[in-house]
Amino acid sequence: MTTLATEIVLPGIVEPGGLQVRARELPPPGPGQVLLRVDATGVSFAEQQMRLGRYFGQPPFPFVPGYDAVGTVTALGPDVDSALLDHRYAVVTKVGGWASHLVVDAADLMAVPDGVDAAAAETLVVNGVTAYQMLFRVAKVEAGGTIVVLGANGGVGSALVQLARHAGIKVIGTASARHHELLNKLGAIPVDYRDPDLYRRIRALAPSGVDAVFDHVGGEGLKQSWHLVRKGGTLVSYGIAGLKDESGSPQVAYLSLFSQLWMWHLSPNNRSARFYNFWAGERQKAKFRGRLREDLTAVFALLAQGGITPQIAATFPLSRAAEALALAESGTVAGKVILTRD
Repeated sequence: MTTLATEIVLPGIVEPGGLQVRARELPPPGPGQVLLRVDATGVSFAEQQMRLGRYFGQPPFPFVPGYDAVGTVTALGPDVDSALLDHRYAVVTKVGGWASHLVVDAADLMAVPDGVDAAAAETLVVNGVTAYQMLFRVAKVEAGGTIVVLGANGGVGSALVQLARHAGIKVIGTASARHHELLNKLGAIPVDYRDPDLYRRIRALAPSGVDAVFDHVGGEGLKQSWHLVRKGGTLVSYGIAGLKDESGSPQVAYLSLFSQLWMWHLSPNNRSARFYNFWAGERQKAKFRGRLREDLTAVFALLAQGGITPQIAATFPLSRAAEALALAESGTVAGKVILTRD
């Protein structure tokens, strides 16, 4: 039996209002697959860059964006465990998540704890795993350490702050003044990213340097981030948001970034410079799935226990994805903008 799915289509390089809504018949799930009714998906920086045609490795237009989703299994393909039916799971899609229904491999499902709201879980699928892996797998910061989080009010940034504070790590977070109250509430020391003395103020808060800087901005400020790192510490770069409005090839920008990080990493100063790629290791599918499931399970456990508070900037029905995308791109929100079932 087919399912009529509603999908949001990105037809090309358009303004948010240029997104299209379409209905499409999905075939029944095949062997090893399930039909997932999407209860919540979200707007991340990836979709914002895809709209501009600047996301590294995005598919050709037109396509359905949507990096991840949380939903309920409503139908099973052959040879799929019947215990999955009617339970809630998270799935990472990279594209395709902005839809009312998805056909996905059962092996890609990650259980959402009972009692956890779909929108709350959605804030932490990719954002939470990204923060967790950068903090504990890449930088390996321990209790008593100090870190700097650029854009600490964002989806990844707010997850980083909360995971670090829960682990006994001091956090200095940058954000606009309007978000400083939130950062204080989350336990971070806020610094205004617009302050011309931003890096001098951070150095005053950590005169001996910090254990890690998490920088998604890139550009000229990356050098300042590098200089904040103490001996034995790590600069973790995970994007070039500061160059999002510039023309030119994003591939060239990333190659320049990788080259700079590699030179720093090899310099004889006992500091590390790393680039974090969520999809690293995907070619080893089983290992990638296992690590993803392990880390998201840890993040979801903290969410269920109240150790992390979901940061939901706003919620919109799927059919209003254009408004959701415009708000996410406005630079005025804290946390993640969520799309829910109409």
